[in-house]
Amino acid sequence: MKRVVSIMVGLWLALYVSLANADLTIEITKGSDQAIPIAVVPFATQGQGALPEDIAQIVSDDLARSGQFSPLSRGSLIAQPNRSEDVHYRDWRAVDSNYLVVGQVTPQGDGYSVQFELMDIYGERRMIGEVVNVGRDQLRSAAHYVSDKVFEAITGIRGAFSTRIAYVTAQGAADNRRYALHVADADGHNSQQILSSQQPILSPAWSPDGNKLAYVSFESGRPAIYIQDLASSQRIQATSFEGINGAPAWSPDGRQLAMSLSKDGQPEIYIMDIASRSFRRLTNNSAIDTEPDWAPDGQSLVFTSDRSGGPQLYRYNLANGQAERITFTGSYNSRGRFSPDGETLFLIHRDDQGFHVAKKDLETDRMTILTDSRWDESPSVAPNGSMVIFATQQGNRGVLGVVSADGNASYRLPSAQGDVREPAWSPFMN
Repeated sequence: MKRVVSIMVGLWLALYVSLANADLTIEITKGSDQAIPIAVVPFATQGQGALPEDIAQIVSDDLARSGQFSPLSRGSLIAQPNRSEDVHYRDWRAVDSNYLVVGQVTPQGDGYSVQFELMDIYGERRMIGEVVNVGRDQLRSAAHYVSDKVFEAITGIRGAFSTRIAYVTAQGAADNRRYALHVADADGHNSQQILSSQQPILSPAWSPDGNKLAYVSFESGRPAIYIQDLASSQRIQATSFEGINGAPAWSPDGRQLAMSLSKDGQPEIYIMDIASRSFRRLTNNSAIDTEPDWAPDGQSLVFTSDRSGGPQLYRYNLANGQAERITFTGSYNSRGRFSPDGETLFLIHRDDQGFHVAKKDLETDRMTILTDSRWDESPSVAPNGSMVIFATQQGNRGVLGVVSADGNASYRLPSAQGDVREPAWSPFMN
């Protein structure tokens, strides 16, 4: 039996402020030697000519970016079946493909019906069979959905290809510098501009339901934290104190924001209740405390502090009000971000070669450097924990980089228009 689903992802994009043609391109920089061979056959088209999107190519690209799959090239495909009944498993074993994805697209009404199947070549069985109904402009969303299902069926990990990323672009120089906040698909396509300003925009952070962004804007002449609803574009100014208003981070239940404020002196960590706009101060010392992130269980936060003489990560226990230092490798560790299971911290670590994305196992205390670039910053973790997006440098330009959680695969997302920075990976969108 094939399961029939309807995808509504993408309809709300039309409600965004404007389309800004700031899509990011993909440059694969490293692949994994342990990637699983898979074949994704071009989907057959029923009843019309060429489709506006190549679903099979999008699925193949998604799986390749994950670092866990090595899709066969189109030239290596020995056949192009579109139904499981037409698959000859022995032929696909001959080209060393472990899995096979086939499908077909049929126009219906104002959209399409997308049928896809996943076959285990060596087990000679069908693993998935679904029909997806989408609108006319949602073929990319359908392709990402297929990628998610294939990824999960094979790895046991929920796919994150249908998620979104937020990021900031900067164009021009000096007085002509212009900043813009965007959101896009996880592969950099379908970029939408949320805010444009002549003043810096920093630290976008997704709400747990994926419907809002908190960010820092200097548009009033000093930093202030805003919360913006993505569908309606309505926003509120959450803070505008004297001094620093920075690094907003949503609590797992979406009811609170942690942040760094200097309204009472040095930058300290505060929690704001969003409904009442009341504040609770957590830290109180002469050091700089910033960059909070909530543990997935909501019982603690990690933050960056220089109270030991240089930037290190500390963990604040909300039950007892105690802060404990948790990084000791090297003289610089900052911007800690929890993995979804709370067992790992991804962070920026400095060594003799520069600033790198690293991960720290919270049980063993083992630190592992994941990147070999020199100017990494602002890591953000995919909601399935499999990838980390971050800002880095490519020549004289700011670009986004993505690295797998094991460090075995990576790619970059440069923008054709100026620098790109301050990435944030969304939660699962449905």
